[in-house]
Amino acid sequence: MLRKILIANRGEIARRIIRTARRMGIATVAVYSDADATSLFVRDADEAVHIGPSPATESYLRADRIIAAAKATGAEAIHPGYGFLAENADFAEAATKAGLKFIGPSAEAMRALGGKAAAKDVAIKAGVPVVPGYQGGKQDAASLAVEAKKIGYPVMIKAVAGGGGRGMRLVPSEAELAELLASAQREAEGAFGDPRVLIEKVVERPRHIEVQVFGDAHGNVVHMFERDCTLQRRNQKVIEEAPAPGMSEALRMKMCGAAVKLAKAVGYEGAGTVEFLVEGGLSGAPSVAHQQPAQLAGDARWYFIEMNTRLQVEHPVTEEITGLDLVEWQLRVASGEVLPLAQSDIEMSGHAIEARLCAEDPGKGFLPSVGPIHAFDTPEIDGLRIESGVEAGDHVSPYYDSMVAKLITSAPDREAAADLLVQALKETAVAGPVTNQSFLAALLSDGDVRAGRMDTGLIGRDIERFSARPDLANAVALGVATLLQNVGDDAEELTFPDRATPWGARDGFQLGAPRVERRRLTVNGVLAEFEVEWDAQGPIVTGGNGASDIAAYSEHRPGPGRLLVIADGAQTDLSLPVYDAGSVSDGNTGDTVRAPINGKVARVFVSEGHVVAKGDRIAVVEAMKMEHVLHAVRDGTIAKVAVREGQQVTQGTLMVSLVEG
Repeated sequence: MLRKILIANRGEIARRIIRTARRMGIATVAVYSDADATSLFVRDADEAVHIGPSPATESYLRADRIIAAAKATGAEAIHPGYGFLAENADFAEAATKAGLKFIGPSAEAMRALGGKAAAKDVAIKAGVPVVPGYQGGKQDAASLAVEAKKIGYPVMIKAVAGGGGRGMRLVPSEAELAELLASAQREAEGAFGDPRVLIEKVVERPRHIEVQVFGDAHGNVVHMFERDCTLQRRNQKVIEEAPAPGMSEALRMKMCGAAVKLAKAVGYEGAGTVEFLVEGGLSGAPSVAHQQPAQLAGDARWYFIEMNTRLQVEHPVTEEITGLDLVEWQLRVASGEVLPLAQSDIEMSGHAIEARLCAEDPGKGFLPSVGPIHAFDTPEIDGLRIESGVEAGDHVSPYYDSMVAKLITSAPDREAAADLLVQALKETAVAGPVTNQSFLAALLSDGDVRAGRMDTGLIGRDIERFSARPDLANAVALGVATLLQNVGDDAEELTFPDRATPWGARDGFQLGAPRVERRRLTVNGVLAEFEVEWDAQGPIVTGGNGASDIAAYSEHRPGPGRLLVIADGAQTDLSLPVYDAGSVSDGNTGDTVRAPINGKVARVFVSEGHVVAKGDRIAVVEAMKMEHVLHAVRDGTIAKVAVREGQQVTQGTLMVSLVEG
């Protein structure tokens, strides 16, 4: 058995690996960047080594520094987690050459199956159906344009390396190919260090089903059934579950058998996930689908799309239905052991669902939300599992993924697991960054989702409905009352410590009828006016009728004159107005374009004197592994370009100013 391993990753997956390693008596070494110096995973590990500045390209993507840290600490093996270098064959090869065990497949197997293009070739030779497309070596824009036209639009661009939706773009027509191709290649280069892409035909309304496989060094490969990852936004998984709802036993055996066949074809070792699309995804014609439960029948058309040669973000749902510890299996296989169980001994029971709780604002196009976490409280619910890399007092940075935690529920059936997860989302309180909690709860409460009538485009088609902010009038009214009741608590006041006086009481006492006034406060940065009546018990705010319709409510005070109210998982930021320039949002006049988030300026499309029309692209800011395109909100002429490509900017930084004409 291995004695010491280095974890070449961060956050919740690093903590997850440390937990199992500690139970098995294996020592752990963490590596960390400047931004992660005080993170939980660094404290959890037995040792920790600093490997560079905050940007991933200067730390977590530096294979040389990671290998040097492993050698210096006496680690015998490297666990790559997921993301970063987890599917980088060159890294796996370099680690092996340095005398270290790479906890995952060999570099050869990774090259054969980890790259989407090569994996499709293996699948074709193995007789597994694949999505029509181009995965050749010609990567210039002109050649890719020719291939896309042959395939027929719409097409999907995919990064050859990595996963997680990075470097993926849906191209509706030929006119949009050049821009989307360049964007996909930039993102692939930044996320995986490899700009190569492939192009595939778009499969209409598919279900996304993946199969967990495991191999050892002795030629054994097993599967651990399937997961459903259909609920996606911008090609990134949002909700994952196991088993797939409506999956017939006949189709399960076909897809799981194909997954094992692919892994055996390359002598696969360790954990891997084989991903498929099932065409249509719904029973019957689309017009009938919303009347019937979804079924994945044995004769459905399905296609292999890629293999992830690593542990997946959603592996906990497989663990919950099988009772297995996949990280333990990884460590045992890496130690040379035979797989702990044969295929006939692996069984599944019940249902599990995972939601990715992310620091992003659904009401603003899912713009990542950075900043300090003032509170992070999770409920204690039987059947709830939480995987997280943060705690209160931490800071969500712009350098890495926006995920705060994974909430996983398990129950005897899908309906019960979904109910538990909705409850958990509503009772979890993250104060500070805006999160997608209410979006996730709305998605899991949707009738079509509950019935399994879904495809990968569902969220995109109904995004406004799912991302609509819930009615929080009662919660806001309660929060305003609390804020007004406590005005002055943080101020320096004249006090008489030796004797009590009635003058310090904030009970609204006065002679005559109750006082009614109108007070202005900022609600999520925008001025709002409230009618307030003061009685002996304090302020009563018109517009709310108590908290009877609120399942979960909490208040958090991050600073003087400010209150964060969280109701059913949705946060409202209340504060006393400060009347200085730019402190309160009164709408965008269009005279300036500012950075929406901390990040790096990836592209600037305009120069001074450039005439733009409303909607024209101005710049691209890259943050949290995603690109955010900034557009002109009106016609005008560029008066000033205040940033340059490659520059790091903070939220609110002036990018461009416009003038009329």
